[in-house]
Amino acid sequence: MHKENQLPQSPREGILFMMIISIISVNTIAPIIMMLDQGFNTGNYLETLRIIPLLWVIIVLLVTLVAEPIVSKAMPTFATRTDGFNAHILLNTFLTVTVLSVCMSIIGPWVGMWKIGIEPFQNFFHNWFRNFGVAIWIELLIAQPIARYAMKKIHAKQASKTENVNI
Repeated sequence: MHKENQLPQSPREGILFMMIISIISVNTIAPIIMMLDQGFNTGNYLETLRIIPLLWVIIVLLVTLVAEPIVSKAMPTFATRTDGFNAHILLNTFLTVTVLSVCMSIIGPWVGMWKIGIEPFQNFFHNWFRNFGVAIWIELLIAQPIARYAMKKIHAKQASKTENVNI
């Protein structure tokens, strides 16, 4: 894919991009899913806030070590070089959210209950469909657009600095 100003163009920008998406995602998806599961009240929300730092570390590790390798291998199967930028972004987001929601539908309850058990497997499909639905909409409507907007602004600022130097 050509150099796109809405995507990171350096490792430093890649880290910033992932930080923006993961912080927004963990701070919205986790509370929504937990409250759908256990009820909407202040106690449940405060409990979610307690585990968010651990969930954030888990998400970053899963994205880096699990989702990115799987998605990078699957992308060529579903998308070609002639497909547009939006098609690539949508497919990449869909595949990444699929992998992460499967993993977090199992790991999330373990972290929330502070114990490893079979409970996440007993209601996996019910929970996974709900978790996927929440996560895909948060990613598509909030996290991804904000992160791409930040990249666009960074690249516009860099371009204006380059133009000022060349003048």
